[in-house]
Amino acid sequence: VMFCRLRTHQWCFIIFNIMLFHALLFGGDLLEEYFLHSLPVKYTDMKILKIREKARKLDMDSLKTNMSKSYIISSTDVCSDQEVFLLVIVCSSPENRTRRNLIRQTWGNVTGIRRYAVLTLFALGKPASEAIQLDISEEYQKHGDIIEGNFLDSFENQTLKTVMSMEWTVTFCSTARFILKTNEEMFVNIPSLADYLLNLRTHLEDIYIGRVIHQDMPDRNPQSHSFVSLSQYQEEYYPDYCSGPAFVISQDVARKIYIVAKETPVLLPPDVFVGICAKNAGIVPIQSSRFSGKKHIRYNRCCYKFIFTSFEMKDELFKEWREISDGKDCTLLETYYGLVSCRVLTYFDKFKHFNIETIKNEALHFIN
Repeated sequence: VMFCRLRTHQWCFIIFNIMLFHALLFGGDLLEEYFLHSLPVKYTDMKILKIREKARKLDMDSLKTNMSKSYIISSTDVCSDQEVFLLVIVCSSPENRTRRNLIRQTWGNVTGIRRYAVLTLFALGKPASEAIQLDISEEYQKHGDIIEGNFLDSFENQTLKTVMSMEWTVTFCSTARFILKTNEEMFVNIPSLADYLLNLRTHLEDIYIGRVIHQDMPDRNPQSHSFVSLSQYQEEYYPDYCSGPAFVISQDVARKIYIVAKETPVLLPPDVFVGICAKNAGIVPIQSSRFSGKKHIRYNRCCYKFIFTSFEMKDELFKEWREISDGKDCTLLETYYGLVSCRVLTYFDKFKHFNIETIKNEALHFIN
């Protein structure tokens, strides 16, 4: 009864506030997704045209014959007996077998969507410990889903791991239509992502999609572990690139990045490295707000059935995965409520984290 007695200006005030709430909640993502795309590169540049021609004619036979030099474990046959629609490469640390097992038992256990094959593999560098290497060899014998590069797995070599993943893909899984590069800290909604990719009807080449980072600046602090010197990268800003925890590329993009990677410094951060290679090959990153980037999304079943990824996978993943993969669809209203709910709670978490960090910094400043 009370709502019926509201006057026109009161209704306008309520509607305005509802619209403002949704604009604050989703406006940034919508703006990025539909209005802030990078301008496409025109393929009249002879250097770009040569890269694309090289990618089309790429011959990996020499690498196949000398694979022992590049890999400790190569898993060369996992793609040979099937046409893979989505290849998932999870960058993992050698000692994190527990995390890999958790992925195998949850989202990494999806092997197909609508009769299209999905294959999940783990990319590692070699460990410093011989005991861990023996564990990895035993793990490979049991699961057969590991690619291990012939380089030390360290913070400095994470870009090498990304290059290895691209090299392995174009060499041993060249029929994979799409490649998801992610890491072991992520939750990935494979059914939702695969369904999205299956519905792409046009422009199936030059796919490089994720949470796009705009105008990111190199870390010029020499004391930082992610320090980038002017000799490594001279520009003030990095080109637009997809945030590293998860992004999707098409097979042709993997080939182009592999070609350009030979002329790009590997000391850059992995996601930036891929973004620079993509730019030099004339590939424009595509923004999707369904990728979380480096952000943990608070759990809601219908929200998680819609999004593609969430950062910092929690121990409750078993329970959450069972709920998400129960086969029960969410209605449009449930999906809307889920998205609003998890977005609001995620913002609260962000402010909480910000306040804690602020208090810590103030306390350190006071002590000093």
